[in-house]
Amino acid sequence: MPTFQHDGIEFAYLDEGEGDPVILVHGFGSTKEINWVGPGWVSTLTGAGRRAIALDNRGHGASGKLYDSAAYDPWIMARDVLALMDHLGLPRADLIGYSMGGRISACVALEAPERVRSLILGGIGIHLVEGAGLPLTIADAMRAPSLDEVSDPMGRTFRAFADQTKADREALAACIVGSRRTLSGAEVASLAVPTLIAVGTSDDIAGAAAPLGALIPGAQVVDIPGRDHMRAVGDAVFKKAALAFLEGRA
Repeated sequence: MPTFQHDGIEFAYLDEGEGDPVILVHGFGSTKEINWVGPGWVSTLTGAGRRAIALDNRGHGASGKLYDSAAYDPWIMARDVLALMDHLGLPRADLIGYSMGGRISACVALEAPERVRSLILGGIGIHLVEGAGLPLTIADAMRAPSLDEVSDPMGRTFRAFADQTKADREALAACIVGSRRTLSGAEVASLAVPTLIAVGTSDDIAGAAAPLGALIPGAQVVDIPGRDHMRAVGDAVFKKAALAFLEGRA
């Protein structure tokens, strides 16, 4: 598995296919394999003639683990994505971010718009601005001695998933605290790259797509019918819309 060093951390990533590069940024508690390989995104993109690149975010997967919540600010994590682009010698790429990865990708587009050809925000709607997304009870769930001692439903979901994937629960607890920064309305209104927003119609975590789309000049919005936060990521409607959007940037 290829790796690169940045900010004193070793990051694992995958790089498959040829063509225009698309960087994939996964959500909280996930990995490049769970978020992008398993649901078919890598095969979909490479099959469409794109180069699919995905990293394990800090604290996740095979990348280095940190236990200071301040290290997981989305603006800091955005620089990890830019460092990967630098490592690969990519002056510019399309970005697809899901959930927390959408927050990170939006920060990349604000920090270095000249590096972002287009931006696809999946699983993140108006809560990018008006809410912090996942609740802090998840941190408590990660730190509980066992799943049996977690009563919060969402906390139980993420704790069970972390146990199943053998994730570093203390690193995830720090991440859920540190990554909760929102962007201002003025910040998202200043996004100057072509943007697509795709959210499941049953996704209570992301917030609705249309209100966020109304804040971003020229943004396209796709509702993923009947999908919640967990099930929207691999949905065919999402993939079809993303491929059409990327093709429109050609």
